[in-house]
Amino acid sequence: MADRGVDFGNVAGLDVGSRAQLFLDQQAVYSTERIFFRQHAARKHPLNPLVKADQPWEGWRINVYGTVLYDEQEKIFKMWYMGGANAEFPHYATFYATSADGVRWEKPLVGTVKTSKLARHNAVLEFCQIASVTKDLAEPDLSRRYKMIEWSHAGGGRAKPVGGPHVLVSPDGLNWTRLSQENIFRSNDVVTAYYDARLKQYVAFPKLSTPVRGGVRRCFGVTSTDDLLKWPDPRLVFQPDLRDDAGTLRRIGPVRGMLDVPDNPLVMRTEFYGLGVYQAESCVVGFPWIFSINNDARFPLDRIRNHEGPCEIQLAASRDLQTWERPFRTPVIPLGAPGAWDSGFLTTASQAFRHQDKIFLYYGGGNYTHGNPILYDEYQGAERGRKYTSSIGLATWPLDRFVSADGGAEGGLLTTMPLHFTGRRLELNVAAPKGRVTVELLDSAGKPLSGFGKSDPIGTDAIRTTVTWKGKDELSQFAGKAVTLRFELHQAELYSFAFRA
Repeated sequence: MADRGVDFGNVAGLDVGSRAQLFLDQQAVYSTERIFFRQHAARKHPLNPLVKADQPWEGWRINVYGTVLYDEQEKIFKMWYMGGANAEFPHYATFYATSADGVRWEKPLVGTVKTSKLARHNAVLEFCQIASVTKDLAEPDLSRRYKMIEWSHAGGGRAKPVGGPHVLVSPDGLNWTRLSQENIFRSNDVVTAYYDARLKQYVAFPKLSTPVRGGVRRCFGVTSTDDLLKWPDPRLVFQPDLRDDAGTLRRIGPVRGMLDVPDNPLVMRTEFYGLGVYQAESCVVGFPWIFSINNDARFPLDRIRNHEGPCEIQLAASRDLQTWERPFRTPVIPLGAPGAWDSGFLTTASQAFRHQDKIFLYYGGGNYTHGNPILYDEYQGAERGRKYTSSIGLATWPLDRFVSADGGAEGGLLTTMPLHFTGRRLELNVAAPKGRVTVELLDSAGKPLSGFGKSDPIGTDAIRTTVTWKGKDELSQFAGKAVTLRFELHQAELYSFAFRA
């Protein structure tokens, strides 16, 4: 998996092709002077929450334990989301919704799950948790146009399928056929997946309960395949480190009034609850769900014990899906204020996606923590659906503006590694409406290239702007050779750079 189409450096430099290089990871950065890197939190849509549990068959809460995508063929947004256990669908149904603009959602009564209790509904699959859906336009068999990887609950006395991760296919995203009867790889109760367009493989992130510093914790692995029914054994890639644990108390502080139990220093720790991704050009951006545990939750004595605490969304990045960088350990989707719909527990869709010049990430938000009230359907709390619920909202970023390299009024310098590129011009994603950015071209030893001093200054706020030298932008003579860039930033934020055709 790790050697297929991935941006690996070699002894001659870093091959960036024509892909935009983000600063969430710093693989392209050689050195900096007076530069600081800043994470940019998502913008929550002002109409959030956009989708609520407003149908009786959805249960007391809904969650985007699933997928949202924009169907380019049909020019419509589609969502597969999960409801709570209820009398109509007691075994975690997945529901279907659509939207013309990604904001105003409809729940068409096209449900395909057979039930004697309802004539019409929008449930398309039962016994299903976290439906990671892909529409495969290259699939010649139209009955398999849609593909799903999900974690199946083996409830209801079913002998098959075995509970765990499974593969399903569908011609329309509504009528699903299960391909697997046995687990396709090992995983606990959360797994997210996507189709990696660059690797041309399906990638899954299964939960792997793993011993970490004296206790078993929620961690995550990665596995990928060309064949949906044949997966390599997952490799562990996300486990909490000492920095995560050190931040547990800080993350618990803002939600202390919501917690059901006092802190227990012997129990407090950090775990990974899930993971969403976004396919950027130079890397895969991860959205790990950071679960901060303060104690064992207070349940009735005859109920299962679990953990109490909030969950927030952070950032990660990887170029090979094996090694992940997490330079920022602060929320990229902040928890809502106390009492808000998303004030306690956040999750994400399996994948964020680009729509026009924005990145869309749908997220689930609950006004409760993990232990108050207990989430499982074995316990029926009187306040569920009255005081407590969860809904679905939208978080966005301007294209690739997750992290910026910032220079202040005194100016800062950022020098890249030697780069190999394809294309003929240099394009920046930059915000400098009151400042300026200039670029120098250097050889692999850091010496200026003949005829290319400092570029014409750029003083704009633009997702894409082309760098020029005395009005000219032609750089094709350097394509395939080792070239170093030196950016000078004055009151400027540089988000990415790319060599384009």
